[in-house]
Amino acid sequence: MQVADTLSQVISEFELTGNITKPLIATLILVSAILLVRAILAKFIRKSVSTTELRRRWLVQTRNGLLLLMMLGLMLIWAEELRTLALGIVAIAVAFVVATKELIMCLTGSLVKSGSSSFSIGDRIQIKDFRGDVIDQNLLATTLLEVGPGKHSHQRTGRMIAIPNSLFVSEPIINESYTHDFVLHVFTVPFKREDNWRAAQAAFLESANRHCADILEFARRYMQRMSDHRGIDVPSVDPRVTITAPVAGEIHLIVRFPAKAGMRSYLEQAILTEVFEHHDFTNKSSTAELGVSRSERSSTETAAEIITPPLT
Repeated sequence: MQVADTLSQVISEFELTGNITKPLIATLILVSAILLVRAILAKFIRKSVSTTELRRRWLVQTRNGLLLLMMLGLMLIWAEELRTLALGIVAIAVAFVVATKELIMCLTGSLVKSGSSSFSIGDRIQIKDFRGDVIDQNLLATTLLEVGPGKHSHQRTGRMIAIPNSLFVSEPIINESYTHDFVLHVFTVPFKREDNWRAAQAAFLESANRHCADILEFARRYMQRMSDHRGIDVPSVDPRVTITAPVAGEIHLIVRFPAKAGMRSYLEQAILTEVFEHHDFTNKSSTAELGVSRSERSSTETAAEIITPPLT
């Protein structure tokens, strides 16, 4: 609609630039004069020049010179109208760009995505709040099968997400399947500071080693091939459990282990289920001791109040 309005405005401006009778008359006079001069010069050259080759050369040069002169004259005659037309074309181009900005952004995003080779069909990616497995991509949009809920779940929700490619121009892309067949999977388990997190650390490490024992050597060789092929340093694939203290009073265990791309959620659930099914990491003895110490202190303070006479 905006482009059509701009086009009609340009046409109306072109019609109202003034009376075009004078430029038309001047054009007819110029063309007639050029044709007349060309005929006279051609007749003169044919009579005066005896050599055929020289005659043909003069005829061609005269014709080209008069044609150039006519084009310059037409440009001078129609200069005002050409200026108005050029402004109109620029206005139409601007309106077209504004009207199709999102489409142009999608095409640009498609070029950025293809040029960077950031992901391919089957990869699990995250962009902004959208996360899922890529099942289709074209010039305008990329289609995902959503994985969630949240950033730490690995189950498909059954929903499909169509992402416009314009997002790839301004937003970073996280590719969770960069290493394809084998991945290093990470999940976090929070504990309170008074819990027996040391025992939990040992239990998670033991369980991760047991579940990954069959694929550990295959994952190590695969990561080494990836390192040689891409020229990057791949971290160790051995399972490990590290700790962080993001807030006061809490200890978070970060469990990392290798897994096949399609088995990471299964292994995570298997490790969590096994550890919490066979262990209780709440420090009940410490709580009981803390309660006893508080009771003893309370009794001592009460006795001191009874024995000590009040001050007057």
